[in-house]
Amino acid sequence: MTDPFAQAIHDCHFDELAGPLLYRNGEETHEAAVAAVYLDEWEPDGEAGDWFESWLDGPLLDMGAGGGRHALYFQEQFETVAIDNSEPLVAVMRDRGVADARLGDMFALRESFERDRFRSALAVGTQLSLARSEAGVTEFLADLAYVTTPNATAVLDCFDPEHERTREMLDFYEDATPGRAYRVLQFEYDGTLGEPWLYRLFTPETLRELTVGTDWRVADVRRGSGEWDHNVNVALEKC
Repeated sequence: MTDPFAQAIHDCHFDELAGPLLYRNGEETHEAAVAAVYLDEWEPDGEAGDWFESWLDGPLLDMGAGGGRHALYFQEQFETVAIDNSEPLVAVMRDRGVADARLGDMFALRESFERDRFRSALAVGTQLSLARSEAGVTEFLADLAYVTTPNATAVLDCFDPEHERTREMLDFYEDATPGRAYRVLQFEYDGTLGEPWLYRLFTPETLRELTVGTDWRVADVRRGSGEWDHNVNVALEKC
């Protein structure tokens, strides 16, 4: 098992779960609600639904699609291609009914798609933070610009590093630079401890700074509510 996170979601979907999926930081652990967080249906309604749908159109690229929650919703409206760099997760998406689920890395988009392939793109799950550095974010934005049309939009999300709820997360670490922080998280499942995942966290204002000099600009910011009020959705558009 090379990826405990993906394997746990795979096993949960196929009713073969061998134990809890744990978020681990050193000796401290939290149990993940696998089915509720990664496999439930995604049907945004009200203001949230209107906001997402106002920024997305087809063909849509769903990046780091995981269990396919968003792809299953949007493929009913327009062409949607869902990618993930995990074979077990691609298998889950296909079994759940994602029409076009592919193995692919959101940080290597030019290897998988031609220029101007998509009208919009989506990465909900704080995957942008896995770019690992500010240079990684700008490289990702350049690749995303290559595979999207001149009038494209994109919706990304992140955890606000200045929000109290983010700062209380198991794997949160301060950064000396204002508007930034990071997370170092390991997943454990069925006796296997995965490699550490490094997340870089940026405030919306910092993300605006990182788009300067790219083909994108931050067009809108939407903050979550309730227990997700530390989550920020960012809409980008080509400039």
